[in-house]
Amino acid sequence: MMNKTRPFQDIYPTIGNNVYIDESAVLIGDITLADDVSVWPLVAARGDVNSMTVGARTNIQDGTVLHVTRVSPGEPQGYRLAIGEDVTIGHKCMLHGCILGDRILVGMGVIIMDNAKIGDDVIIGAGSLVPPNKTLESGYLYMGTPVERKRPLSDKELRFLKESASNYVELK
Repeated sequence: MMNKTRPFQDIYPTIGNNVYIDESAVLIGDITLADDVSVWPLVAARGDVNSMTVGARTNIQDGTVLHVTRVSPGEPQGYRLAIGEDVTIGHKCMLHGCILGDRILVGMGVIIMDNAKIGDDVIIGAGSLVPPNKTLESGYLYMGTPVERKRPLSDKELRFLKESASNYVELK
């Protein structure tokens, strides 16, 4: 059995209640997982040069990579990674030093880069690229490389965002 969580420079991940972490996932350093988070096979999360937080009932699916950006003269705070509540991160995504709100679906293979900010109630289509410093407004579907706003989310899609997160809370 692999060691799922481990310290980096004496900083250990903080794990909430009822969290599922697959034995093949690896979480290192300054990472905080809220209650009912699920982390699925082969996820790599490295909170080595900045902090990372994952909100309640969020699920991070297979093969996803989560990382942060270091403090530097050009970026005195660096870029932490913050993922809100009831977020579904699809398979094989890469999130780097970005901020995600609540009730978001990040489609399979999406890349979200440094200092991007994603509002609440957003769907990002599979394979999309969110470039550095990009802000996605709440309530829309975004797709493309780079992402473009396509249309407002329907009531059905808005309900699905919460349902998707709830399904993974039950699954874990």
